[in-house]
Amino acid sequence: MGKEKQIKEVLTRGVENVYPDEASLEKVLRSDKKIRLYCGFDPSASSLHIGNAIQIRKLAQFQRLGHEVIFLIGDFTGMIGDPDKISVRQKLTRQQVLKNSENYKEQASKILDFSGKNPAKVMYNSQWNDKLRFIDLVELASHFTAQQIMARDMFKKRMQDGKDLYLHEFLYPLTQAYDSVAMDVDLEVGGNDQMFNMLAGRTLMKKMKNKEKYVMTIRLLEDPNGKKMGKTEGNIVSLNEKPSEMFGQIMAWPDGLIIPGLELCTDIPMEEIKQIEQDIKADKLNPRDAKARLAKEIISIHHNSQDAGQAEKEFEKVFKDKDKPSQIPICKLSNKKYNILDLLVEIKLASSKGEAKRLIGQGGVKIDDQKINDWQKEIIIKDGMIIQAGKRKFIRVKI
Repeated sequence: MGKEKQIKEVLTRGVENVYPDEASLEKVLRSDKKIRLYCGFDPSASSLHIGNAIQIRKLAQFQRLGHEVIFLIGDFTGMIGDPDKISVRQKLTRQQVLKNSENYKEQASKILDFSGKNPAKVMYNSQWNDKLRFIDLVELASHFTAQQIMARDMFKKRMQDGKDLYLHEFLYPLTQAYDSVAMDVDLEVGGNDQMFNMLAGRTLMKKMKNKEKYVMTIRLLEDPNGKKMGKTEGNIVSLNEKPSEMFGQIMAWPDGLIIPGLELCTDIPMEEIKQIEQDIKADKLNPRDAKARLAKEIISIHHNSQDAGQAEKEFEKVFKDKDKPSQIPICKLSNKKYNILDLLVEIKLASSKGEAKRLIGQGGVKIDDQKINDWQKEIIIKDGMIIQAGKRKFIRVKI
C-alpha cells in the first residue's frame, strides 16, 4: 500500500472525529515530520479485549508510516478507575493493576512491533504521576473549571439520578490529561467514549506547553442500533481466549456487527468490505458465512490461520452437527456426590452459585446429554461423565 493510501486509511478507517480537524492533521502526516502519539489502556482486567485491539490497530497504522508510538499502561489511572454513568468504580491497588497488565505487551505484539527499526514503546503513567506533589496537583487543577469537569455526560447522568459522585473521580480526566503533557505527545488516539478525557489533555497541552495536540476518536464496535460490544452486553471477546472460544463468541454477535467488525478488526480492504455488505443486502451472501470469515480473520491476527481453521471446524462440529468438541478439558473430583450448584462452581463452569442457578433456569446445563432443571439436584459423580454449560463449555469428569 502506497503512502497516500496509507495516510487516507489512517485518517478515515474506523475514525469518528479528528480534533481540531482532519485537514490539519493530514497536512502534518504528508510532511516529513514524525509525530509522537499514544493510546492508554487501564488494566481493569487481566486481558485486553477486541475493543482495545481496534485502538492498537490504529496505532499500528501510524507506526507503519514511521511515527513514534507509545503503548501506555495506566497503572496510576487504573487505580482510580475511569468513571461511568451508573456507579463509582471499585478502586484497585498498584499490585492488582500490575498483575492485570503483565501480559498486555505480549497480546499487543500481535499487532504492534515492539522490537523492529521503529519499535513501539511501553510506558506506565505512574512514572510521572507518582512524583506529583500536592501543590503540583493544585496547579494542574487550576487549569480547569468545575463547569468543564461537570460537563462530562457520565457525571451529569449520576447527578440527575441522585447518585453519589466522589472527588477522586473528578481527578481522572485531569490525570489522563497530564499524561499528554508528561509524554509531550502530538496526538492521542482512543475510543469515542474517551473524547472528554482526550480533549482535556488537548486543553492542558495548550495551557502548559502552548502546543497543539491532535485528538483522534475511534468508533466503538456497535451495530446500527447502537448496541455495542462490551462487558455490559456480555459479548466481549478477550484476547487471551482460546481460538475455539473466540470463534464461538464472535459467531454469537448480532449480524449488525459483521460490517463494523470487518472494518475495525481486520485488514480486509474497504472496497471488499463494501462488496460484502452489498452482497448481504442482496441476499447473495449468507450473513453467517460473512461472520465466520470475520471470526477467522480475527483469530488469524491474535493466534494464527491454522488455529482459525481448526476453530471453524470445531464450531461446525459442535453447533451444526450437534456433536461434542474433539478435545474436552478434564477435571478431577475427589467427592462422590455434589449439589449441582456446587459442582458447576467446583469445575469452573460457573463463577458463582448465582450464575449456576441462572444457567440451570435457562436450560443451559446438561450432564451426559440430559438437561438438568432442578438446581437443588444432587449429582452422583461417575468417571468420564460430561458436563455441559451453555453451548460451548464442556468438562469431562475424572475420579
